Amino acid sequence: MALTGNNAKKSTSAPSAEASSTLKIDEAHVGQRLDNYLSTILKGVPKSHVYRIVRSGEVRVNKGRADVDYRLQDGDAVRIPPIRIASTSTGVPNEAKMAQQARQSLSLLFEDDAIIAIDKPAGLAVHGGSGVSFGVIEALRAQRPEAKYLELVHRLDRETSGVLLVAKKRSALTGLHAILRGETDTRMEKNYHALVKGDWPDEKRHVRVKLAKRVTASGEKRVSVDEEDGQDAHTIFTQVERLGMATLLNCDIRTGRTHQIRVHLAHLGFPIIGDDKYGDFQLNKIAQAVKNGGLKRMFLHARLIQFVHPLSSETLTIESPQPPDLTRYLAFLRSRQYE
Repeated sequence: MALTGNNAKKSTSAPSAEASSTLKIDEAHVGQRLDNYLSTILKGVPKSHVYRIVRSGEVRVNKGRADVDYRLQDGDAVRIPPIRIASTSTGVPNEAKMAQQARQSLSLLFEDDAIIAIDKPAGLAVHGGSGVSFGVIEALRAQRPEAKYLELVHRLDRETSGVLLVAKKRSALTGLHAILRGETDTRMEKNYHALVKGDWPDEKRHVRVKLAKRVTASGEKRVSVDEEDGQDAHTIFTQVERLGMATLLNCDIRTGRTHQIRVHLAHLGFPIIGDDKYGDFQLNKIAQAVKNGGLKRMFLHARLIQFVHPLSSETLTIESPQPPDLTRYLAFLRSRQYE
């Protein structure tokens, strides 16, 4: 990584609070998201601040504006403005303390020299941004300051629990992304459990409904069915258990669209219980109010991922046990069937 421009004669350490810096991208960072790159360079700077300086146009790539999800290319020149962060002496927990609290809740399901599988708890974002200053990846980086490379392989919604993959090497990341994009002879199997409203009628159903994504004025992601301009989305739903007012389903996603399972199920008239964006809000309130077993979040759990390791060629099957809050709510529904 070379430093050019106004600060070309200065150190390549973290950018100064007094002057802008221009960093040239080398092979080690090719393909990395702009926000993740900046978080690596600007150690200790909240992700929310990183998002703000990118979206305001203060960060420039090749002298132009760029989105936070822009993938860096070899030779790109990234201009970083002077970094000024408001003092944290006001009693508000600082980033280090918040990251410490977050990483204490992380449990590992698998790790080797290339990949980490985290058992992500519900309520914790996978990364900072959109009003969230930190997430799983920031907590993991704070936990392992010596790690040269830690990048999310995929994402889970904040309220979704379960298996989340992180790459420790760029070769692992590019290999796993090739599998996810269908560029290899193997596929990544990703299975979820979802509890939906109503009595699901089929043992197994393939759903192919195109989805389109938009961002609201407040920065919130929303997805809707759009058969004309949407992207192909394929989910296979298999009935696991009928529970009277609800059905437990296994969801095998064959494409990885944002909110795919949630929108497919809502579109079919079987919204996920606890879903605060696409669900039945009245039913959600009823589920929350159950004494000693209420469902306080969306019932969607990433229970299993299976894939061929991109470096060792070993077939890995990684499973996350059902969280206690979901188990308790299922127990409540089962007990109601015999009343």
